[in-house]
Amino acid sequence: MAADVSRPATVTHAMEDYLKTIYELSQDQAQVTTSRLAERMNVRPASATGMLKTLAELHLVAHTRYYGVSLTPAGERVALEILRHHRLIERYLVEALGFGWDEVHDEADRLEHVISEKFEARIATLLGNPTTDPHGAPIPAMDGTMPAYSSLSLADVRAGNKYMITRVRGDKYPERLKYLESLGLVPGKTVIVDTFAPFDGPLSISVDGASVAIDRRMAVMIAVQDTNDSSPPA
Repeated sequence: MAADVSRPATVTHAMEDYLKTIYELSQDQAQVTTSRLAERMNVRPASATGMLKTLAELHLVAHTRYYGVSLTPAGERVALEILRHHRLIERYLVEALGFGWDEVHDEADRLEHVISEKFEARIATLLGNPTTDPHGAPIPAMDGTMPAYSSLSLADVRAGNKYMITRVRGDKYPERLKYLESLGLVPGKTVIVDTFAPFDGPLSISVDGASVAIDRRMAVMIAVQDTNDSSPPA
């Protein structure tokens, strides 16, 4: 992603981690609270509050006490830059170096802060400018925009319809990814939910001619697109 002249020179790796995490949390919930952020960052709420105060002084976040935090335009640019690094690196590790999709998250976390813009551009060119990472998560474009993507989860579909898996969340949980891969539930696969067991019971799913079962907690991790729906992803 091209360098942005408005980016403060004092942004540290820790600050980048906070900004990226705030962005990711904001995609799933309208209000990003300090307690939720602290939980995700695995720090005490007081530590998160102190960092948010620093980020606010740099005009990277807007923080309202007792309500939550949101990114400013400058903060979002930093977050998307780091997110682009992370997801490109994950894709590179899988396609060029043979890593499994369950192995790449921690490696990308370490490398996302240190690669140069030239290195980022070379990776993107080598990979054919991909729009998604190995888990199907969208890669921010060079201009800082995020591609459209489906937010419909497998837990919320209609039984009997065909859906294509577009993304599998949970890249921080490698054992879950390995398990879903063993069932064939990976991006690009077409699936049909045959039955939903009552009272939050498991789903019976047809994939590659086989029937597999997963619980709803796993199904929520899987984003899908209705194959009969020609409209843009939500």
